[in-house]
Amino acid sequence: MRAVSLLFAACSLYAQVTYDRLLKAADEPGNWLTYHGQYSSIHHSKLAQITPANVKDLELKWVVQAKSLEKHETTPIVVDGVMYITEAPNVVVALDAATGREFWTYEHPLPDVTYPCCGRVNRGLAILGNTLYLGTHDAKLIAIDASTGQKRWETVVTDYKKGYALALAPLIVKDKVIVGTAGGELGIRGFLAAYDAKTGKEVWRFKIIPEPGEKGNETWGGDSWKYGGGSIWLTGSYDPDTNLTYWGTGNPGPDWNPAKRPGDNLYTDSAIALDADTGKLKWHFQFTPHDEWDWDSVQTPVLVDHEYKGKMRKLLLWANRNGFYYVFDRVTGQFLSGTPFVKQNWAVGLDEMGRPVKAPGRGPSAAGTVTFPGVQGGTNWFAPSYSPVTKLFYLNTWDDYSSIFFAWDQDYEQGKWYAAGGVKAEVQSASRDRLNRRNPGAGYGATRALDPVTGKKIWEFRTAEVSESGILTTASNVLFTGNREGHFMALDATNGKLLWRKYLSGMAASSPITFLVNGKQYVTVAIGQALFCFGLRD
Repeated sequence: MRAVSLLFAACSLYAQVTYDRLLKAADEPGNWLTYHGQYSSIHHSKLAQITPANVKDLELKWVVQAKSLEKHETTPIVVDGVMYITEAPNVVVALDAATGREFWTYEHPLPDVTYPCCGRVNRGLAILGNTLYLGTHDAKLIAIDASTGQKRWETVVTDYKKGYALALAPLIVKDKVIVGTAGGELGIRGFLAAYDAKTGKEVWRFKIIPEPGEKGNETWGGDSWKYGGGSIWLTGSYDPDTNLTYWGTGNPGPDWNPAKRPGDNLYTDSAIALDADTGKLKWHFQFTPHDEWDWDSVQTPVLVDHEYKGKMRKLLLWANRNGFYYVFDRVTGQFLSGTPFVKQNWAVGLDEMGRPVKAPGRGPSAAGTVTFPGVQGGTNWFAPSYSPVTKLFYLNTWDDYSSIFFAWDQDYEQGKWYAAGGVKAEVQSASRDRLNRRNPGAGYGATRALDPVTGKKIWEFRTAEVSESGILTTASNVLFTGNREGHFMALDATNGKLLWRKYLSGMAASSPITFLVNGKQYVTVAIGQALFCFGLRD
C-alpha cells in the first residue's frame, strides 16, 4: 500500500457514505455510489451538462493504465471527488476523480493457485461509511479503510480450493454486505451470503443449489446437486419499499451434458427475490429450466415503476441470455410477458407462466447441434439501462449468430473444469464463421432501445463488432457505450443516432459512469487495460 496524501486523508475523513445516501443515490448524480449507480440498477444519471449538441466537444482528460494485463472489467464508484476502482486480480486504487492522480493502492496477495472461471477479473467495490468492500479470487471478503487503504478485517467466505471465487462488486443493504460466489464451471454449489459490515460475521446464506430436505432439491436427479453450479458473479439490485434484493443465478453444472443432472435444476438460471434482512426466498422465476446451453441468468435486474396495461406497477425488467426479454411484477414475482429480442430456435415459445416450450433436437449432442442464440446469448452480463426521460429500455445485443453445442460424458473432479461438453462457432462455409462479426452475414452486434412493456424494438445502432460494454443514459438523452472493436460512443437516446465516437484500441467490458467534480461533468470507462476519463473542452 502506497502512502496516502495528507490532503486526501483530510478531505475523505468527512466522505461518509451512509445507508441513507445509498437509498437516495439517484438524487446526488454528482457521485456514483454503487456498482449500478443506484439500487434500482437503471444505469441512468440525472446529469445533463453533456448534451446531444455539445457531446462532440468531449476530450480526453486523463488515463490510468492498469498494472495488470488481465481483463479490466471494473466499474468505478465515485464519492465526493474521489474515485475507487479495482484492477485484476485483486487490487484497489483510490484516484483523484478530476485528474486521475493516485492516492493509494491496496493489493490482496493471492495463493499460487486459484480456480476462477473466465479470467481473474474483478468488477468493482462497495462502500459504506468510510469503508470499502472487496471480494477476492481466493473467496474472501475484505474491508478497507477508504482514506488510507489499510485493511480493517478479512473474512473467509468459502474454500477457494473447491473452485469458488468472488468476482463481483458487493452490494450494501442497510448494515450488511452481500456477495455471491463464482466458479460454476468447476463443480461448485453457488450461494449468496450477507455479512455484518462492521465485523465481517456472516448473517445469512441462501443456497442456490438446495440440499436434500430443502425445497428445490427434488429438481436434481440423484447426487447431481452436489456439483450443481449456480454461481452468482454479478451484483444484484434492491427495492427498499419491499425490502427485497434481486439477483440472477448462473448455469447448472455440468454445462453441456444435461443427462448428468435430470430435472429443472433449481435455482440455477433464475431470478431470485430474497428478504434482505433474513435471506429468505420470497419468489423465484427460472428462465431456462434444465439449461443445456450455458445461458447464465446473471444479467442485471432492472427495477422500474411503470404503467402496465393502464395501471402503475412495480416492474422487474430482464433481458435474458437465452434470447427472451421478460417483464415481472417484482413484488409478487408474477410473470407478465416474455418476447424474443434476438433470433432464437431453441424454444417454440413461452407458456402462460413464462416457462419455455423447448424445440426438439436443439440440445447439445455428440455430433454437435446448431442453436440460436450462440453460447454468449442474445445479451450477457454487461449492464442495460432504463431512462425515466425517454421511458425506454436499452441493451447491447448479439443477434443472428449461433454456436454448435457438443456433449460428452465426464465425471466431477475437484478443481478441474466440469462442463461435460464443448461449443464452437458454426462455420457455414470456409469463409463464413458465425462468430466473425466483421462479416455482416454472420450475425451482428447492436445497441437497441426496447419498449419496456412489450419488448418491441424502437431503434437499433449496429456496429462492426459485438459489445461487452454496459450502457449509461443521462437526463439530456445522451447514451454512452462501447464495443469489442475498441470504440467508445455516444448515441442519441431518442433515436440511436451516432453523436460522437472515440477509438481507444482495447475491448470495452465494463459500464461507463458519469459524475461531477468542481461542477464539471465527466464520463469514465474502462477499455482494454486502461481507464479513460472524458470531459467537455474548456
